[in-house]
Amino acid sequence: MALTTSLAFPVSSAESDERSTATVAPSSLSGGIYSLLRQHNPRGSMTCDKLPRVCRARGSAGLHCCRKQCVNVMTDNQNCGQCGKKCWFDQACCGGSCVNVMHDPKNCGGCNKRCKKGCFCQFGMCSYA
Repeated sequence: MALTTSLAFPVSSAESDERSTATVAPSSLSGGIYSLLRQHNPRGSMTCDKLPRVCRARGSAGLHCCRKQCVNVMTDNQNCGQCGKKCWFDQACCGGSCVNVMHDPKNCGGCNKRCKKGCFCQFGMCSYA
């Protein structure tokens, strides 16, 4: 994104003629620099569908490639356990399975948050009410 500013000063007609001939139309620039930037996109060519090993790199979101994105199928709500398996809105992906964190005593309010023995999970809290 480019941001330009201009200041308006009174200019004689001779100076304005010189400036108008010296300015370059933005459309002539768009072919040069912008097309060069479009061609040089080092990350754009490194998608996991072409190079699966990019998902094993340090800092990657996960080891699995789903729809050209590296994901962790053990925690990703859009790819829970396998690519394309989505969890419902009241569920979370815990260990590759969609669980209802609002009522599951083993995952109450989040993954692996167990309620104490004899307690129940309601609204994502142990022994609510």
